[in-house]
Amino acid sequence: MDYLPIFADLRRRPCLVVGGGEVAWRKARMLMKAGADVRVIAPLLSHEFQTAFDNGQMTYLGAEFSPKDLQGIFLAIAATDQKSVNALVYQSANQRQVLVNVVDDTQRCSFIVPSIVDRSPIIVAISSSGKAPVLARLLREKIETILPQHLGTMASVAGLFRLRLSQKIKSLSARRQFWEQAFNGRFASLVAAGRIDDAKRQLELQTQNTKAEGEVALVGAGPGDSGLLTLRALQLMQQADVVLYDYLVSDAVMELVRRDAEQVCVGKRAGHHSVPQEQTNQLLVDYARQGKRVVRLKGGDPFIFGRGAEELEVLADAGIPFEVVPGITAAAGATAYAGIPLTHRDYAQTAMFITGHLKPGSGALDWSTLARSKQTLVIYMGLMKSQDIQQELIHHGRRPDTPVAIIERGTQSDQRIYKGQLSELAQLAQHAASPSLIVVGEVVNLSEKLQWFKKQEQPLLNGEGQHSTVVKLA
Repeated sequence: MDYLPIFADLRRRPCLVVGGGEVAWRKARMLMKAGADVRVIAPLLSHEFQTAFDNGQMTYLGAEFSPKDLQGIFLAIAATDQKSVNALVYQSANQRQVLVNVVDDTQRCSFIVPSIVDRSPIIVAISSSGKAPVLARLLREKIETILPQHLGTMASVAGLFRLRLSQKIKSLSARRQFWEQAFNGRFASLVAAGRIDDAKRQLELQTQNTKAEGEVALVGAGPGDSGLLTLRALQLMQQADVVLYDYLVSDAVMELVRRDAEQVCVGKRAGHHSVPQEQTNQLLVDYARQGKRVVRLKGGDPFIFGRGAEELEVLADAGIPFEVVPGITAAAGATAYAGIPLTHRDYAQTAMFITGHLKPGSGALDWSTLARSKQTLVIYMGLMKSQDIQQELIHHGRRPDTPVAIIERGTQSDQRIYKGQLSELAQLAQHAASPSLIVVGEVVNLSEKLQWFKKQEQPLLNGEGQHSTVVKLA
């Protein structure tokens, strides 16, 4: 081990920064954030330094460094573009047993500054001992995506409760078990939701009843590309005891679920075995009542044609705690990957989302509104009704030559796009497979110009001897 990692208390300790440029400012700002008494020496000062001085946040000692400036200094940082000055700072600090760091010169460092993930009071430091700082930064970025932003708040609230807990629970092992349950359970979820007072009350309740309380997270898995998952979605998927998922959730997303979590498919697909909605609702209640952390994983966004609200109503009636994590809906994700903007000042001032799969008895759609020009119409689950959609839109005024696209398996490596005119929609739908999204509107024509995925095109001959375009993205 080249360096001993230490978290130093710098509050009110005098720390010297030699240099007044951008790099020196980054170091000075870090010291200020740690509460240090920052003193600066530099012939020229950046705007940021000058503002900090004007606000009384640090002290300016002068233009040129002298060894006597190290008197009483706890640590020093040299960040100038003059090697002779940096060398003098290092030599003078070493002679006085003052910790010193010369930026980008590991041979002249008695301490190094690591890459930091700040979730105060939780701090994670990553160092390569000066060997590969870029690699340390990349590791920090990966860790940033794993650690939730509310982690520091959770630690602070827990810290305020520690003394009270030690008075109520005498056993060290019992207290450890208490905190493991809290940090993985309802307390953590309440902090994540910003409900701090409720989180504090949850800790009190947990001291009275140590049985784990189950809860459900309704999570949007996005349109397919696992890179489009939100950080919160990934965190909950990694913590879940049970995951109930749909057919629309891609294999790539399911690969990110906690390995030892129980996975239950409750999907619905036309012409295949489907789990009744009532059974899915009951499973959510049953698993939660067993004290399990349940993730209900839905393709796209759970509140956009995903029956998410119906499931939450059942949970609310049963008194089961829940939270919701939105996902990127197919209309936004699939069209973006296909190079089709939903709105454009020249072509579409409105975007409308509808479903081609209506609940029995829900009434007919307002086709006169849907058929208006200068708008983009996005239709979920519309393949089976494509003939009706085509006829109704044309009958209510939408031009037969209006551009249309069917996006199959949007955002995934095997995504396909079938393009043509509204008068060809039913025929195009015969070549597409679920899950697919139908887009109607002039913005479809922009896909050739705005396409950013690698593509292969091949002609699809329609029944009238004309060609529609099939695009496969890979």
